[in-house]
Amino acid sequence: MSIEPAENAVKNISTGRYAKKFGLLITVVFLLPVLVSVVRFTLGDNNQKSWWELRRDSSLQAPDPKEFPDAVIQVYAARAARWRGAFAVHTWIAVKPGGSEEYTRIEVMGYALRRNGTAVRIRRGSPDGYWFGSKPWILRDIRGGAYVDEMIMRLISAAENYPLHAEYRVWPGPNSNTFIAALARQVPELRLELPPTAIGKDYLPGGQFIAKAPSDTGMQISVAGLLGVMIAAEEGVEVNLLGLTAGIDFSPPAIKLPGIGRVGSDDYQ
Repeated sequence: MSIEPAENAVKNISTGRYAKKFGLLITVVFLLPVLVSVVRFTLGDNNQKSWWELRRDSSLQAPDPKEFPDAVIQVYAARAARWRGAFAVHTWIAVKPGGSEEYTRIEVMGYALRRNGTAVRIRRGSPDGYWFGSKPWILRDIRGGAYVDEMIMRLISAAENYPLHAEYRVWPGPNSNTFIAALARQVPELRLELPPTAIGKDYLPGGQFIAKAPSDTGMQISVAGLLGVMIAAEEGVEVNLLGLTAGIDFSPPAIKLPGIGRVGSDDYQ
């Protein structure tokens, strides 16, 4: 019977300890927050109603065009419909050119692909409506003159030329959050930081592995939206594991947890 050398035994013990620590880290940082979020949303009111009963009316956050004639760009996020809301948000952009009395919503929707052959929707509509019962919150609000009108034109052009318009996957992407992240990279003046619950934001079009962060203040590396890291002034440090994001933001300070979202100053989910 062979006897394992003492050095190998020590190495095996050390490796086992590191593996246990890594497993504990993954459990605490990724799995437990998701479990908490699942329990919270399972008990929520939206899960007790049929989808057609859920609110879709205005949340009264967008300025009234009749009272505010200047150009407006607003980026919204709301918890995804039904069980998906435990993990992720849906994001969209609402724009109003100067002098217009209507808003245009720019977003990607899975059922639009099945119906129209493209997932991209650019149409008149409520800029700030509840998303199947979930109240949206504003990620970015830009108002002003000619320069905002110019940004709106570029956003619409980027949406019309979105390369993944004929593809849609809830996980890991491309989905609605992939789309908004792609538009943000095309119009870096947005300085858009997407929430950690925006699953799909790290899926890079064109099979890229390296790209600018959506906020244009740093860089990210991503493997098919399943594994990656982002370091940026706006987003802080984010780690993506199987589409779930955890990280630390430094300005304003906050912890980012999968499922739960942002915890700290300037909280949003």
